[in-house]
Amino acid sequence: MRSALGRSYASEVSPPRIGFDVSPLHLPHPPGVVRATRGMVEALERRGRIEVVRLVPQGPLRAWRHSRLPQLVASERLLGLHSPVSAFPRSGPGRRVQTIHELPWKHGVEENADLKHRFWAAWGPLRADRVLVPSEHVARDVRSRLLPGARKVRVVPWGVGAPFGDMPNPGTVDEVVLGKYRLGQDPLALCPGAVRAKKNLAAVLRGLARARESGGPRIQLVVTGEHSADLRRDLGLVARLGLSDSVSTPGVIDERDWPALMRLASAVPVLSRSEGFAFPVLEALACGVPVIVPPDSAQSELAGACALVVDPDDPEAVARALVHAVSERESLRAAAVERAAQFSWERCAERVEALWQELA
Repeated sequence: MRSALGRSYASEVSPPRIGFDVSPLHLPHPPGVVRATRGMVEALERRGRIEVVRLVPQGPLRAWRHSRLPQLVASERLLGLHSPVSAFPRSGPGRRVQTIHELPWKHGVEENADLKHRFWAAWGPLRADRVLVPSEHVARDVRSRLLPGARKVRVVPWGVGAPFGDMPNPGTVDEVVLGKYRLGQDPLALCPGAVRAKKNLAAVLRGLARARESGGPRIQLVVTGEHSADLRRDLGLVARLGLSDSVSTPGVIDERDWPALMRLASAVPVLSRSEGFAFPVLEALACGVPVIVPPDSAQSELAGACALVVDPDDPEAVARALVHAVSERESLRAAAVERAAQFSWERCAERVEALWQELA
């Protein structure tokens, strides 16, 4: 009887039609924004509770967003528009959902702190019907600025899923990536994307140097990402600390190799000065790998009780966390996997659906 009623209801009530700006899937955007957009949209499409209308950019992004998108909302008779970034059409019909990933300038970070980002963080919530943020950490930052508009903020954490897991697929040998990227056999501390100043690689380097001075285990630090001026500066610190034989910079990692490299790591330190969510933390946890994070951060919120929380400005604390992660890697695995299981793309989609039900 229940399933029959469910089918009858579904046949009589059409799901709301929502336009989704999928420009991050077609034009250059930060990797985290691309992951968030892809994971959210695909999960919503699988579930079918709302009708996802993908809006693909045509021509210059700014003109398309502010001129063409409002026309599409009207012509396609959409309930509204969901933007995976802070920018959205300034005028036009329909509801608006804005996404604010982080407010880095509130934490002393210059990256993505230009006037454009500050404008959308200040003006966008005044026009948007709802403001989606990926963590309570960002929600606090946004609410402190919005005052009466704080009621618009909704926390929707991103998710993780296959191929990230603590066991490889049958027939897959993770260790192949060690040879592919010329990595040794020492325990790996993986620093994803730490070629940018905001990632605070220097804090990990000083902790690694202190661990070596105190007679800790050999640890190979792997810094991934395209070589940059920030990385060159940090490599100067590597030389001064005498760590040249303990730091590898393999460059950009093929997306297909990420899960294997994560599973082979003994620790993933993410000591960034500002993060809105931190996908590497969640992906590491899903692979059963301990994470080292700062206090009162999006990273520590995400990792919960299984995080190794340290003050990035305390090399001794960072060193202890690195040594603990390496020596207790297996005993920490189960808690990490259990924590990651709380952040699925299905759960993310449920919250997005609830958000649009509010607006409907």
